[in-house]
Amino acid sequence: MLDSLKQAGINIGRELGRTWENLSDGWRELLSRSGEALTHFSRNKDEAHTGGGGALATFPRWGLLAGEVEETDKDIVVRVEVPGMEKEDCRITIEDNLLCLSGEKRYARETSDSTYYVMERAYGAFQRTIPLPRNVDAEKAEASYRNGVLSIRLPKVAGGNGRTIPVS
Repeated sequence: MLDSLKQAGINIGRELGRTWENLSDGWRELLSRSGEALTHFSRNKDEAHTGGGGALATFPRWGLLAGEVEETDKDIVVRVEVPGMEKEDCRITIEDNLLCLSGEKRYARETSDSTYYVMERAYGAFQRTIPLPRNVDAEKAEASYRNGVLSIRLPKVAGGNGRTIPVS
């Protein structure tokens, strides 16, 4: 009997160790891949007038705005996931080699007589800055929004690729 209890304890310890290792691996990957995508959503002073001010206080203040930066021969293409937003709520600015995305994700409750059991979505004003790998022509930039993904096409400035200098 005592041996079977010891074996059960060993098995439980092993499984807890595996679980902790998987959880740690998941957090490490999340932080390494999405650390820059972790975005703070701040509440505005009018949140009490949104029809659920008390509930908003318990909602997350941090959320992921996952993105990618892709370089082609002619362009830098930035795509950022901003689900639950309207394109009118997004502002894009470019300064030096930084693309700044800001806006507001608005809270809208369909019914006032319900209870939340899971709330992982953040609401409020946000700002996300993405470094660009090359100089771009901000005047010729184009943005589109489809299926919750904001895509920004930024033409590269000619001559920004650098050159190899031979040593004589």
